[in-house]
Amino acid sequence: MPEEKSPEEVVSVPVGRVVGGRGEVLDDDWGKETAVIRLDSDRFGPEALAGLDAFSHLEVVYHFDRVPVEKVEAGARHPRGNADWPLVGIFAQRGKNRPNRIGVSRCRLLRTDGLDLHVQGLDAVDGTPVLDIKPYMAEFGPQGPTHQPAWATEIMRDYY
Repeated sequence: MPEEKSPEEVVSVPVGRVVGGRGEVLDDDWGKETAVIRLDSDRFGPEALAGLDAFSHLEVVYHFDRVPVEKVEAGARHPRGNADWPLVGIFAQRGKNRPNRIGVSRCRLLRTDGLDLHVQGLDAVDGTPVLDIKPYMAEFGPQGPTHQPAWATEIMRDYY
């Protein structure tokens, strides 16, 4: 029988932080929120953002740093604690209490200014560590038709 290995630890150093925008964690109405993603000036210069302003949208990977480790969920739950929605596994939803507390968001890039990315619709709060930033390219979107359960459409109705 093969020897069982423990999971490898992956360490990420934030590339920047969210500055401004919403200060508290709330589930809805992110569409009009504006904020700045400020790159770490010790690691990056403005050349790290060269050409990014040619894109309308970004994909931002960030850390849900306000979720205490003891609140992380690994099984199934009702999304947002709403018993009217089905009990679904943590990987069948996008809640913040995820095993690695990683969030992914798509937002509009309004402009770049030095090490600052001015964005709209980023669902991360002031101070959130940003792990990566990628330009959104349509070809990375889903290929072919998509579908989702009715509860997912309902939960997202007022999200943006």
